[in-house]
Amino acid sequence: MKGMETRFETLIGFLGKFKDEETCRDFFEKLRFRNGAYCPHCGLMHVYRFKGGKRFRCAGCRQDFTIITGTVFGESKIPLRKWFIAIYLLTTNHKGISSVQLAKQVGVTQKTAWFMDHRIRKAMKQSNGQLSGIIEIDETYVGGKERNKHAALRTRGTQGRSVKTKTPVFGMLQRGGEMRAKVVNDVRMVTLEKYIVESVRIGSTLYSDELNSYDRIGKLFPHERIRHAQGEYVRGSVHSNGAESFWALFKRGYIGIYHFMSAKHLQRYVDEFAYRFNTNEREFQGVFGDLVHKVATTRGLPYKVLKA
Repeated sequence: MKGMETRFETLIGFLGKFKDEETCRDFFEKLRFRNGAYCPHCGLMHVYRFKGGKRFRCAGCRQDFTIITGTVFGESKIPLRKWFIAIYLLTTNHKGISSVQLAKQVGVTQKTAWFMDHRIRKAMKQSNGQLSGIIEIDETYVGGKERNKHAALRTRGTQGRSVKTKTPVFGMLQRGGEMRAKVVNDVRMVTLEKYIVESVRIGSTLYSDELNSYDRIGKLFPHERIRHAQGEYVRGSVHSNGAESFWALFKRGYIGIYHFMSAKHLQRYVDEFAYRFNTNEREFQGVFGDLVHKVATTRGLPYKVLKA
């Protein structure tokens, strides 16, 4: 698209590209209205622009709106340039960036930075299309380790795959394709089978570890297992190392950057890491344009809903 071909792989290049609020607004408008301007209230593609260019009015429902109405940015008073910088930081830091650090970099309060983080993560939501080919399936658990707590505060029976104090996350990696990860209530057979059937095309091949919950999935898909308990991690092309590398990156972000992820917001954090993982090989300006377009086509996340 004309006006969007400038490369900005570095921070200096990025800030040079988006040097002021007007440049950011023009970029956002071109992405949001690339198929023609429309009303975010009723969808009618017949709108008028007010003098000054910052507000619009629908010819049908007669409601006024701005370029950010009905998007993740909502009616935020935060300048678009600060939003763009936050998107840059969240997408280029492979292990994420804390709201405390984001606040310092962008020049907002920690509370505002936390809200911005979660709004951007909402736009990073994973797609629903089916995976195909060779699929590595694996699970992990998010939560503090009981041995790190005072003895009086420890919960008994939480070792291994217990979900008493930890939240399970199930992941599927298509080799040469996308990583999908979903927060689940448990790792029982019926839970994981349902998600696999919904997300994997029939005829695909599954590779997993020896978790009992995968015992029946071989009736629907070609399925081979790696026996970690016997010290086996690779058998020819059979392994789940790709999925495990995603969990390793996710855990480094959890421990080193965020320190804690509540179960309530965990899926958005998982979406964030999956988005970066899936776009890691792409040029940044393409990733940035894709995410800004997702922001423009994703409904907002009210603060009262986030805190409810």
